[in-house]
Amino acid sequence: MDTSPVTDSAARGAGLRRRPLDRLRAGVAAVLPGEPVLRTGHVLAVSSLVNAGLGFFFWTFATHWYDERTVGLSYSALMASLLLTGIGQLNLNDFLVRFVPTAGRRSRRLVLTCYAASTAFSVVVALVFLALVPVISPRLGFLLTPVTATCFVVATAGYAVFVLQDGALTAVRMPGWVVGENLIFAVVKILLLGLGAAFGFFSGILLSWAGALVVSLIVANSVLMRRGLPRHERETNTSPPPPRMLGYAAADYVGSLFRVAGYTVVPLIVLNNCGAEQSAFYSVAWGVAYVPYLIARNMGTSLLAESVRGPERLVEHSLRVLRHSGLLLGAVTVVLVAAAPQILSIFGASYAAEGSTLLRLLALSALPNLLLSVAIDVARAQRRLRWAVWLQVAMCVLVLGLTHLLLPEIGLVGAGVAWLVTQCLIAAFLLVSRSRWLVPVSEGSS
Repeated sequence: MDTSPVTDSAARGAGLRRRPLDRLRAGVAAVLPGEPVLRTGHVLAVSSLVNAGLGFFFWTFATHWYDERTVGLSYSALMASLLLTGIGQLNLNDFLVRFVPTAGRRSRRLVLTCYAASTAFSVVVALVFLALVPVISPRLGFLLTPVTATCFVVATAGYAVFVLQDGALTAVRMPGWVVGENLIFAVVKILLLGLGAAFGFFSGILLSWAGALVVSLIVANSVLMRRGLPRHERETNTSPPPPRMLGYAAADYVGSLFRVAGYTVVPLIVLNNCGAEQSAFYSVAWGVAYVPYLIARNMGTSLLAESVRGPERLVEHSLRVLRHSGLLLGAVTVVLVAAAPQILSIFGASYAAEGSTLLRLLALSALPNLLLSVAIDVARAQRRLRWAVWLQVAMCVLVLGLTHLLLPEIGLVGAGVAWLVTQCLIAAFLLVSRSRWLVPVSEGSS
């Protein structure tokens, strides 16, 4: 055996280089809960907080580098893109979370098939939307220039894959890379936003979004395809494909369309009824208030992934997620309600004046939304998709209907009231009927 001083020195150097990384990993592992459902959920929540924090800086720079009209139009365009992403990605992210954990050697093929289907359909729906812009939303006519239209299509298709890769990374128990991809996306987005402002691009916000998506997709999928999926395929037994997978995907997709519509159509209603400036005020307030919504969504995703591996612990995991997430969301909500004017003043005095009450109402609505989010993922784990669909239909119909009714009466605050009333009504129903949905997974549902 070679024990030369050079070899020993190289080994010691490699050990020294590894120690800081090992200490960091040990420190993170010590802080995170030991239970996988909570550990994965907390990592995904951290991802949301990192993304939201850097997104906060992104929109702060945007409101200072671009006028209110440009911010309002750009945000509405991005919300339209996200709505189309929700349609085009076929809700296959939750499909991957549900079925990749037991796919074994079929995992790579399953992920790539979902990527291809989502990308193709997203491009189609984006092109159809652009063709209909003069009819359904003339204020977004700036999207019809060649460069901006290309970026819009790229952003729509790219974000569809971006959402799917989150599901794949979660399914193979690599939630840390969900944090990493969001960090890359946010940082590159800010850098490209600055370049767009420096060159005076009216569509700089949309251009920065599309460019950052391309960079983050390349990096994250390199890790997923080279490390995550090969390891998962080696370590996981290949179970037979569950029955009625396409039926599950189709039903879950229908439900997701209503959920996405609830999130993304409200800004378009505000734009069409109140104008671009009011849309800007709504967009910034919703962007801040959406952080606790994302935390609840991520904890539910972790619950779904772990329920596949241990269906007999579904009720136990659900209650733990509700307890832990409730405490976290409660703390975030207190901060948002108490500091709403100070937070929004960073974007400008007009944002604080017009959006503080709205932000408080939206932040309060996130607490009852936790119960809705967990109930939907419990239904997915049980493969009771009809229940999940109706919950999302109810949310969409209530929030869009109330927003349409209240905006002309009480202005922008009406959108916040619509969200709070909607979430409280559904949460009250779920509490009363908890014995119907918070039940263990039956043998045929696992």
